[in-house]
Amino acid sequence: MHILIVDDEVYIRELVAKYLKHESFESSFASNGEEAVEMVRNNNYDLVIMDIMMPVLDGFSAVKEIRKFSDVPVIMLSARSEEYDKVYGFDLGIDDYVTKPFSPKELLMRIKAVTNRFNRAKDVELKEKAVFIYKTLKVDFDARRVFISEVEVELTHKEYELLVLLIQNVDNAVTREKLVETVWDSSISSDDRTLDTHIKSLRKKILEYSDNIITIRRVGYRFEVK
Repeated sequence: MHILIVDDEVYIRELVAKYLKHESFESSFASNGEEAVEMVRNNNYDLVIMDIMMPVLDGFSAVKEIRKFSDVPVIMLSARSEEYDKVYGFDLGIDDYVTKPFSPKELLMRIKAVTNRFNRAKDVELKEKAVFIYKTLKVDFDARRVFISEVEVELTHKEYELLVLLIQNVDNAVTREKLVETVWDSSISSDDRTLDTHIKSLRKKILEYSDNIITIRRVGYRFEVK
């Protein structure tokens, strides 16, 4: 596995690389966001570990640029622990967020979890971008119909919209704000329990796939391919 470590602190880069080497992972380095964007553009990495506060181009801006051309998994590794930063990062498309000071062993476990999810997502079949198929679950976007084992699942309009938004971002967190803004057109607050009530109802209806909808506390939800 080849991992790009992006941090302006040499000590952090070397510390992370040391632990990655123990797992026989290969490491490359970038000291700012601009370097990271170009390296991702010109190389194939299995994962990127990204700091936020860096010169030239910060980590958030780098992720925003990377997501324009790559879906490489990204783990934010930053001293900034505010909830706003985490939510913003997930909204940009990161896959996990780890705060400094950090446990190298925990970081390794998170790296493995993220890459495993990403690799499993490759097994999800998207046919002409009009049909989502995962095991026995099938969502026909054109017909707006959902099937499990060829049996149609009756969903309300909003339940269907929530499911579609989650599977279009499979294995990535979708914030409460984005779910509310997309499905309810911001007519309710992201703190409103209406969202949670609809998710609860959706879980009941999709039977064995209810556990695939993961709650991310204080952030939102994720449809996880297991």
